[in-house]
Amino acid sequence: MEFGAPSHSFASPMAISVRPALEADIDRLVDIENAVFAGDRLSRRSLRRLVASPSAVIILAEIDGNTIGYAVVLLRRGTLAARLYSIAVAPELAGRRVGAGLLEAAENIARSQGRALMRLEVRTDNGPAIGLYQGAGYRIFGRKPGYYQDGEDALRMEKMLAEAVR
Repeated sequence: MEFGAPSHSFASPMAISVRPALEADIDRLVDIENAVFAGDRLSRRSLRRLVASPSAVIILAEIDGNTIGYAVVLLRRGTLAARLYSIAVAPELAGRRVGAGLLEAAENIARSQGRALMRLEVRTDNGPAIGLYQGAGYRIFGRKPGYYQDGEDALRMEKMLAEAVR
């Protein structure tokens, strides 16, 4: 899958680059997953499957070759919608716009694959993530009761990425 330039940098006081994940990145993805999420974690097996899947893209944010975050985008055939399946940033870098850069890169990937819409689910108690998504132009269009392992509801959010093909 082509992403355009091999690496993308985004606005940040740190020199952060973004690239597609490889099999060799699985250990660091698992480390970030375990540090960020208390439940509903992606397993090593799931991450390995996603890295190899033709209908998924995992992108990494790095500083000097060290992975500091990632985003998973699902690209199912036959739909104009992409799904932001997961986004995580190492806790020590929270609030440094790494998540915003990953979100922008994920949207660019979806656009490059002909998707006109990005959808996602977010915990109703995750104020920082909801703020990030709303600040990036996402709107709430639904709710999934009891969506998460601990019974927390999810907000369904979406953003138009391009004009729909008519």
